[in-house]
Amino acid sequence: MNRHLALFTLVVDDYDTAIRHYVDDLGFCLLRDEEQSGGKRWVEVAPSPASQCRLLLAKAVTEAQRARIGDQTGGRVGFFLHTDDFERDHAAMQSRGVRFAESPRSEPYGRVVVFIDRYGNRWDLIEPIE
Repeated sequence: MNRHLALFTLVVDDYDTAIRHYVDDLGFCLLRDEEQSGGKRWVEVAPSPASQCRLLLAKAVTEAQRARIGDQTGGRVGFFLHTDDFERDHAAMQSRGVRFAESPRSEPYGRVVVFIDRYGNRWDLIEPIE
C-alpha cells in the first residue's frame, strides 16, 4: 500500500495576503490558484514544487472560521517545515521579517527554531539529523 498525506488546510483572512506571506516571506511555491464557485479559490502552496504534502489556503467565510485563524492548534506548534540547510533558511526568513519565538537550538533530532506565521500559527523549522 502506498499512502501519504497530500494536503492540509490553513484558514486565512485573505487569499492574496496569504499567498504573499507564504511565498514571499516563507519561501514557499505557489502551485495552484484557481477560481471556484461562490468567490472561493483553490490555493495550494508548498515548500518546493516536489513536495508531496501541500498547504491549502482557505479563506474564512463564517464567524466560526474567522475565530480559528491563527489558533488551529490551540497555541501549540502544529506545523513542521523540514530543511536541508537550517542556516540558509533561518537567515532568509529573518531577512524577510518572519517572527521567531525563540533562538535556534540543537535537539537530538536536529537543529530547530519556532517561528510564527502572519496569522499566529506556530511552526518548527527543522534540519533533521539523518
